[in-house]
Amino acid sequence: MTVASSSPPTRVRLPGAEPARRKTKDRTGERDGGGSGGDGALAAVFIAPALLGFLVFLLWPTLRGIYLSFTRFNLLTPAEWVGLDNYVRMVNDPIFWGSLRVTVEYVVINIGVQTVAALAIAVLMQRLTKSALLRGIVLTPYLVSNVVAGIVWLWMLDTQLGIGNRVIGVFGLDHIPFLTDETWAIPTIALINVWRHVGYTALLLFAGLQAIPSDVYEAAKVDGASEWRMFWRVTLPLLRPVLAVVLIMTVIGSFQVFDSVAVTTAGGPANATNVLQLYIYGSAFGRFQFGYASAMSVALLVVLSVITVIQYRLTRAGHTDLG
Repeated sequence: MTVASSSPPTRVRLPGAEPARRKTKDRTGERDGGGSGGDGALAAVFIAPALLGFLVFLLWPTLRGIYLSFTRFNLLTPAEWVGLDNYVRMVNDPIFWGSLRVTVEYVVINIGVQTVAALAIAVLMQRLTKSALLRGIVLTPYLVSNVVAGIVWLWMLDTQLGIGNRVIGVFGLDHIPFLTDETWAIPTIALINVWRHVGYTALLLFAGLQAIPSDVYEAAKVDGASEWRMFWRVTLPLLRPVLAVVLIMTVIGSFQVFDSVAVTTAGGPANATNVLQLYIYGSAFGRFQFGYASAMSVALLVVLSVITVIQYRLTRAGHTDLG
């Protein structure tokens, strides 16, 4: 009679064969290592187009512009090294300082009005309605290009034939030279830009409001806080990081205003709307002074960098009050 043995079968290790446990470990290690390598390669594929665009369209033009700012260059002859001459000329150029003053005036009006209006629209959308149709209507002006918006408003605000002055005339008021008067021109262009961008800015702030937990508002209501008090004590502090980023973006974009001014006033009247970007463009492509235009571009880059750092520090854009 044969009796079956219950002991496990004895593993026979052949000469040169590795232990089974070590093989498993090695296979796991190979799988992990291969996965990391595959992820890295895949990430490189996705990053490559953006990296190529950064190098070709941002880093190289920036370095090239900094180099040209120390030269005299008119496209027809090779660039001639002149040291700091372009910067000395810029410091002594009254048109440059006038353009910088006009640009700052435009930025202050544009940012002030746009931020307040966008914040009000975002809060109203959050507290009263979350209609997708309303969000689409608010965003509609942003879909119109700056050039088209400038031409349309140029016609509407014409001193004699524009519908804007016809409406003003209905109330018995004198016609206003919105785009042909030195006092009215920059505020008018700034408000045209506010009309076009306020919906987009409001949607950015509205997205930030969605991240605020609703139980914070419920707790404030239980404590008897009014809507006004909740806005100042809850909404604004918790929205601060998003608001800071939006402010940084809008300030940088406002300093680079160009097409709206070029279409509506072309820098007039009497340089009253000759913003810095328009003056740089005219120096480069109107008078072929690419070295001087590059020096002013570098100055604008420095100004924007300093303003961005100050804004980032003051608004603590990288920190949130949410626990």
